[in-house]
Amino acid sequence: MVKKKSIFPLTKLSDVVSMKSGESITAERITSEGKFPCFGGNGLRGYTTTFTHDGSYTLVGRQGALCGNVTFVSGRFYASEHAIVVTPKKETDIKFMSYVLYDMNLNQYSESSAQPGLSVKKLLELEYPIPKNKEEQTAIAEALSDVDSLISSLQKLIEKKKAIKQGAMQELLTGKKRLPGFYGEWEHVKLKDIILDFIVPMRDKPKDLSGEIPWCRIEDFNGKYLSKSKSGQGVTFDTVNRMNLKIFPKETLIVSCSAYLGRCAIVKTELITNQTFIGLVAKSNVSVEFLFYVMCKEEKNLNLLSSGTTISYLSREQFEEYLIYIPKDLAEQQSIAQVLSDMDSEIEQLEKKLSKYQQIKQGMMQELLTGRIRLV
Repeated sequence: MVKKKSIFPLTKLSDVVSMKSGESITAERITSEGKFPCFGGNGLRGYTTTFTHDGSYTLVGRQGALCGNVTFVSGRFYASEHAIVVTPKKETDIKFMSYVLYDMNLNQYSESSAQPGLSVKKLLELEYPIPKNKEEQTAIAEALSDVDSLISSLQKLIEKKKAIKQGAMQELLTGKKRLPGFYGEWEHVKLKDIILDFIVPMRDKPKDLSGEIPWCRIEDFNGKYLSKSKSGQGVTFDTVNRMNLKIFPKETLIVSCSAYLGRCAIVKTELITNQTFIGLVAKSNVSVEFLFYVMCKEEKNLNLLSSGTTISYLSREQFEEYLIYIPKDLAEQQSIAQVLSDMDSEIEQLEKKLSKYQQIKQGMMQELLTGRIRLV
């Protein structure tokens, strides 16, 4: 690629594409017997026995919360009335136009009303720098499409790895599958039998949050461990003493007991939270890492336990009586936790790689779609 100072000429969309809303369709016409995909404003809706288009097109969501959503489709498909079908003119590459329309963030042009919507007439009046040479459009589209393919394959791999981990949790955390070398008993225990201390935070929130001890909320969760406030909020030792605040020691498992029930993290630096959490300090014969995965697995059941109340909340007493299944052997607990932790690490590395390629794609779009970088 060679950098150029010039950019492509501003071009009205009406000069390079035509646009028309899709056709009306009822839910009854979307059937399991259909073989043609039906697209609406937010992508695939299902399948039909008939099709409205055959070829390559770009679809733009016309109404609703996802109006402006851009989808490239190819083959025979049915376009519903909630999608705008974008058809290329003779010297226009339609896949290139998909990237153009995505970059234009068309949602910002939605009409202000109870139901957001886009006007085809107004969209066609919009301008964007577009190369006149169709071959250059195709080359840009192919370059971006290659990155998209890589991103898509990574997303699928991450989902596959997450599904494998969920399956492993169901087997390893229930004793259905044992790791080599372990044959000891498992037992049902109440949390109060294995927890040394249940830490319930004070309800009062400090007014001064400029101190050195991190003040953490659910928004600060980012993976298995918690050590700081993303916004830099903290509490001074003077405030702790004056308000008698509870400090969570290292290796405390904090579990959300209100709103986002069952969300967990292991404390890696002494910190303080609001009353959204309860802290579980495990006894010496219990692996906090193993307990983390157990409580993650129990998230759905914890939410069911709080159903029927006006506000989702679990008390200390409910946590104390909560029943879990656990191996007596600490070494087995640690080995199970290590297997699941290794899976987490692999997923985390893949997600970092995905984020990197997503950033690369954004940089490529900024350069290629403006003409600041030209493909040789």
